[in-house]
Amino acid sequence: MGSADTIPTLVEWAGGTEAFGRLTALFYARVPEDPILGPVFAGMDPHHAAHVAAFIAEVFGGPTGYTGNGGSHRAMIVRHMGRHLTETQRRRWIDMMLDTLDEAGLPSDPEFRAAVVGYLEWGTRLAVINSADGAVPPPEGAPMPGWNWGPPGGPYRG
Repeated sequence: MGSADTIPTLVEWAGGTEAFGRLTALFYARVPEDPILGPVFAGMDPHHAAHVAAFIAEVFGGPTGYTGNGGSHRAMIVRHMGRHLTETQRRRWIDMMLDTLDEAGLPSDPEFRAAVVGYLEWGTRLAVINSADGAVPPPEGAPMPGWNWGPPGGPYRG
């Protein structure tokens, strides 16, 4: 964890990358049985949960386990393109993820949860935008997002 004079990253506060591994393993174990999300993730790669955990942990200030294994923000966006995600699917994903945060034992303090909810809202809304017809992927080398305890900055301008 950060020293007394520094603010810990969200990953440090959550208990390390293992916390996000628990979270995504529990979450994606439930997805196939969900009537709203099951069809979206049909045929899901067995390593998907670990892949998403590495992505989230890196975004939340953890090690580069996602980009260090060949992942990129562009690749994550491209995976959503053409999938025509709906608002109903987006909201169900968030609802299930919030329930799973508790089961996985991630911190429940208001500051951590506010940061996580902010990221989930931001990321899922981008996923819906990027899944629509006509969405354009970011350029090669687009930086990974970085999320912390505060807001991300100004509005998304597409």
